Formats: sequence, structure tokens, C-alpha cells
Amino acid sequence: MAHAETDTADIRKTPAPGGKMTFWGALLQNGTYQAVSGALFKTQRRQFVILASLPLFWIVFANLGPIVEMFWIGFLDSYPPKVGYEPQFTLANWAAFFQDRVFIVPFFRTLAFSVIFTAITLLITYPVAYFLAKHVKRKNQLLFLLLLLIPFWVGEIVRTYAIMILLGNNGAVNLVLKSLGLIDRPIPFMYTGFSLGVGIIYLTALYMLLPLYSALEKIPNNYLEAAADLGAGAWTRFRRVTLPLSREGIASGCTLVFLISTGYYATPVLLGGPRSTVFAETIAGFFHVAGDQWPMGAAFSSIMLITTLAVTGLFLKLMGRGGKGMMR
Repeated sequence: MAHAETDTADIRKTPAPGGKMTFWGALLQNGTYQAVSGALFKTQRRQFVILASLPLFWIVFANLGPIVEMFWIGFLDSYPPKVGYEPQFTLANWAAFFQDRVFIVPFFRTLAFSVIFTAITLLITYPVAYFLAKHVKRKNQLLFLLLLLIPFWVGEIVRTYAIMILLGNNGAVNLVLKSLGLIDRPIPFMYTGFSLGVGIIYLTALYMLLPLYSALEKIPNNYLEAAADLGAGAWTRFRRVTLPLSREGIASGCTLVFLISTGYYATPVLLGGPRSTVFAETIAGFFHVAGDQWPMGAAFSSIMLITTLAVTGLFLKLMGRGGKGMMR
């Protein structure tokens, strides 16, 4: 604080070229400005409130605001508003979810797909993150990360079409298998749970990789060296040292991938088939039709949000307990 006051005093005393006082010097000597700034920034708490007000405003009105409105619309019997009609409060939109199997099946299929794809993404990206963090020289790690980031510079649709080109009947995979003499006719990869899984894993891999890399990179190498000196083998070092110390990265990566996977819409539409319809497609159907279907879509969206948050919270709680157990 003393240093800041000294700087302010220097600004007040420093004249502009030609002997005239600068604008900021004149402003600092203004009585009204001094009174207002003194009242606003008198304490550190006031300074924090002023600095945090804009981010908090953004979080509340740009993030939480639409979610709260979505919950509210889910309890209405009609939306968008109609001239001369006052929407009524109802629970029918929420009850409809439990009354028809056509809604429940895609819901649980989405949860199952998301859990499976999250686990596979973890198994695929963990070795990559470990290699980057422990076997690549520090000066080259940023270069490797940038190479992995390049596909994510384009949008979801473009990357999804890349998967379609790769897995199509005349795509690279079938052409390679045919050239090797392993197949006579193209394998129908597309519009199955397999193609959907490849697309989701490809789109979400980076969200798993970065938290894992960040956690693994922070593990001191002397921990592993000390364990080796005490006679611990490679598997024991991984199970007792590396894995417990990277559990925060695992928790963060799995949470991100799971939450993102449950909300994907375009990729399942383009890559999935009739037997891999996800809940996002069901929800979108309510908003694509005319009439009073928006409230039901909002209610179904709220059900998915509540469920995913509950599953995520349970997973994080179990990870916390499991991590303590592994450290013993």
C-alpha cells in the first residue's frame, strides 16, 4: 500500500512536458475523484468486490441464468408465450419422462455410452500423457502438445466428417484392410455404436489428456527413483506412486469427458444409427417442432443435467476415498 501511495504522489507531482500538469495528475488532485476512489477502494474487501463483480455477473447471468430459466420453463404448460394466454404451472412435463419407454431407453443409453467412452478415453490417453510428462524432454513437451492440439482448431462438425471419411465403406480403414487382403468387402463401421464411440473419444480426448498431463508432470521423478531403490518394480511404482498422485488429473479428465459426452448432439446424429440414439437427439426433437413442446424439452434437459451432476458428484466422492486408500 505504501508503494502504491508513493507512485500516486509521484504522478501528482510529475508535470507534463512544457511545465503543464498531466491529465492524470490533475485527476488525482481532484477532490471529487479522491472522495469517490477513497470510498470505493478503502479496504481490500471492497477492492475484491469491485474486481470480482464483472466475472460474477457473467457467471450468474450468462451461465446460471439460462439454466434457471430452463428449469422454470420445464414447469410451464406452454412456451413460448402466446398472446392472451397465461402459462400455467404443471408437473406433467417431468412425469412424461417416466411414462414412456421411448424416453427412458435413450436416457440410460446415453449414460452408459458416456461412462464406457470415458473409461476408454482414460485408458487411451493415460499412456500418452505419461509419455509426454516423463519421457519427452521438457523443452519439447510444448511442441508435442501443440501437435496434439492442431485437430482441435477446427469445429466439431469438421472433425466428425473426418471420422466419417475414415470409417466409410470407401474410407481409409476399409481401403487398408482390403489392400492387405484381410477383407473382401467393406466392413460397415458407420452408423453403429462403434463409429459413435470413435467419434466421441476422438472429440473428447484432449479434455482427458491435458488434466492427466498436468497431474503427471507435477510428480517428482525422485519419488519413482526412491521407490525403485527400495525394490519396487515397475507395476508397483505405478500402482503405489504414479496412480495415486495422478488421481486429481484422472478425476478432472473423467469429469470433463463424461459431462461433455452426455451433451453431444451433432456427432451422434452424424455417426450414430437407430440403435445408438442418444438423449440429446430426443431433447432436440421437442425444440424442432411447433407447438407447446419446449416445456417438455426443458424438463427433459433438466432431468439430464441433474442426473449427470449427481453421477459426477458420486464419482468425485469415490475418487477421493479411493485415492486415500491407494496412498496407504
